Amino acid sequence: MMRSELDAAGIHDPRLRAAYERCRELNARHGRTFYLATRLLAPSQRPAVHALYGFARLADDILDDFDPELTPALRAERLQCLAAQFFDGGDHSDDPVLSAVIDTSRTYGIRAELFAAFLDSMRMDLTVTDYADRVALDRYVHGSAEVIGLQLLPILGTVGTEERAAPYAAALGKAFQLTNFLRDVDEDLSRGRIYLPADELAAHGVDRELLMWCHHHRRTEPRVRNALAAQHDRTRQVYRFAQAGVPRLAPRSRPCVATALTLYSEILDRIEDSDYAVFCHRATVGTARRLQVASAGLVHAWWARTTRTGEPVTGAA
Repeated sequence: MMRSELDAAGIHDPRLRAAYERCRELNARHGRTFYLATRLLAPSQRPAVHALYGFARLADDILDDFDPELTPALRAERLQCLAAQFFDGGDHSDDPVLSAVIDTSRTYGIRAELFAAFLDSMRMDLTVTDYADRVALDRYVHGSAEVIGLQLLPILGTVGTEERAAPYAAALGKAFQLTNFLRDVDEDLSRGRIYLPADELAAHGVDRELLMWCHHHRRTEPRVRNALAAQHDRTRQVYRFAQAGVPRLAPRSRPCVATALTLYSEILDRIEDSDYAVFCHRATVGTARRLQVASAGLVHAWWARTTRTGEPVTGAA
């Protein structure tokens, strides 16, 4: 299957083909919902999306590896090495993920400053454990999530200019990230991090100490429940704005993005359904539901590619 996608994307160099295959494997293993949505893209689009995922995963693994021998200084060194190799063009790296993402950035003209902003936010994770307010958190989220949406735009294509679609693409990346923050509160606490604005938590009588109490007792204290519900509502607002941007994408890309938006927003539903019991289980969308939404998206994707763009559906499934 990957072979037909690489052929469709015009990637023929054996070394690059192996590099893109590595990125696809990472996406399939670690990003189940995201990977499922990529199956709705045209075959020619998929390798580049896998490459962007692979690069983000590469940086994330440096930060979140639980190996106790990886000190903050060593993690910083590895992250700096990754940045240097990327901006050097990967000429001195044997890492297949770097080879693929550099090829993607050149092919689609993805701006270097988007990768720089992403790496800046990753560096923040080395030293920043709390965010005083929404402005501080938004600064982090811009690099960690909004720029991912902006990186994808040249691959997805737009109706009209990219500039007009950009705010919506950034908002979708932000919505996904804010969803992760709610779902993974407990896991982030185990790493010493809180990705919720301290002043907004304080408005409900919540601080780090109370969150740690919830973490240790595996239950959601009522004040924490109210604080999480408020964050949940704000995230819903971001999804509503992002959804308005789907029609600004190229028709063949809309089913993929709409499917990802639906499935990720339903994680919020699961969190709410559990009454914000995020300290005792991780909210997920079940396999049957994911396949149901993806199947409907596949029909729309097939229709868009055959009737609007004329692109063959080889390798679509």
